[in-house]
Amino acid sequence: MSLLRNHSFLSCLPATGRVREVVRLATPLIIGNSALTLMQFCDRLFLARHSSVSIQAALPAGILSFTFICLFAATAGYAGTFVAQYHGAGDRRQCIRVTAQGLWLALASLPCLLLLIPAGHALMTLIGHAPEVMAEERIYFDWMMRGGFLVPLGWAIGGFFTGQSRMRLNTLANIAGAAVNVVLDYAMIFGRLGCPAMGIEGGAIATVIASAVAPLIQIVCFLRDAEVRRLGARRVWRPDPALMGRILRFGFPAGLHLMADITAFAAFVMLTGRLDALSLAASNIALSINWLVVCPLMGVGGAAAILAGQHQGRRDGDAAAAAGWTALALAGGYMALMVFVYLLGSDAFFRLFYAADAGFTLGQLQAIGFRMMVAMSLWGLFDTANIVLTGALRGVGDTRFVMLYMLVMGWGLWIPGELLILYRGGTVLHAWYWLAVYVALLSFGFLWRWHGGRWRRIDLLRQAPAAVPRD
Repeated sequence: MSLLRNHSFLSCLPATGRVREVVRLATPLIIGNSALTLMQFCDRLFLARHSSVSIQAALPAGILSFTFICLFAATAGYAGTFVAQYHGAGDRRQCIRVTAQGLWLALASLPCLLLLIPAGHALMTLIGHAPEVMAEERIYFDWMMRGGFLVPLGWAIGGFFTGQSRMRLNTLANIAGAAVNVVLDYAMIFGRLGCPAMGIEGGAIATVIASAVAPLIQIVCFLRDAEVRRLGARRVWRPDPALMGRILRFGFPAGLHLMADITAFAAFVMLTGRLDALSLAASNIALSINWLVVCPLMGVGGAAAILAGQHQGRRDGDAAAAAGWTALALAGGYMALMVFVYLLGSDAFFRLFYAADAGFTLGQLQAIGFRMMVAMSLWGLFDTANIVLTGALRGVGDTRFVMLYMLVMGWGLWIPGELLILYRGGTVLHAWYWLAVYVALLSFGFLWRWHGGRWRRIDLLRQAPAAVPRD
């Protein structure tokens, strides 16, 4: 009877209107995320064609840099969740003011990221990759950190539009940034279009330049917004310690959750990189393929966060729950189809990334790669729940649970298990299958939390009675 009372079970059967609502928001997010993921895919494909050392260095260095960046990005970007809830509550001026506070937080990340560069170098030395790989990792990492503040800047300003369901601008801005990156990658990695051949450094610089494109477009459109102009620069940009403090209160746990997740994943990549060149190359290629397939799920998770936040802002917990379950059902159907893509396209994917100067044969790469794709199929089905429901929980403000649960599961279960496997002589495939087990266990906790409904009591906005819809 409790399932019927809180409607969670019935919400698993999505109504046509709910499906349409999720699809309407998810589609532009999927297009935008696909553009960014395609950008990263091309980046790594070009680097693989340039050198087998470059592809071995790019993924670990990219993950390590994002491990630092994501804390600031998720914290500043949580302004977008406030925008969604204020939009649901009908307070557009607060949407503008909370975005400005998020942008101040994003700018504050720049000196912090620069100061963290030596810590990244120390971690690379501790992991102990081959010297030629580590040299290129440092080049890529340094450039990512120098331009890292652009990521929280983009998340903060992007949330102003997505939180109000204004999706088209973000989509077009992200596509523009991705297109610039692909062209610059080709030019700067290989020395085309009048640019010198710079290898992995050229790929990193291209990514930093392209990362500025979307935020610049969005900020210009934000400043041209009629309500922003009516409020005036002084009222829009004046620091508001109370509002900024609330962003930090809910956004910092969201940042720690993402950082814990990415840090654990970075540890996994770095640990498997201590094996042999074949294992490292196969892992990096498989994970690059995984990012390409997972990006639509990130779009659906983003839609779940927006819709759950908007409904929570209206104090309609049932509608928020329905949005989460509907998004999960759609994402689950998509991922079930992608399992066939993983398994049937495995050899073609690994052939595409194979470098002529590799110290192993294509057959060896494809053999280990197929077994990795089997593991990825298993974890992908369960990871769907993690991606969608963490988005929904973030949208309603339940960031503390997500953070604590991820810390316990990632660092209390997954990474200790990986250490045991690798230091007891296990192979990279054993490490991958343990990852699949961890993802499955993680998903059960998020399913339980969303179904339980304790998040319904969270009041992110501290709403006055006037903000509650009246009969």
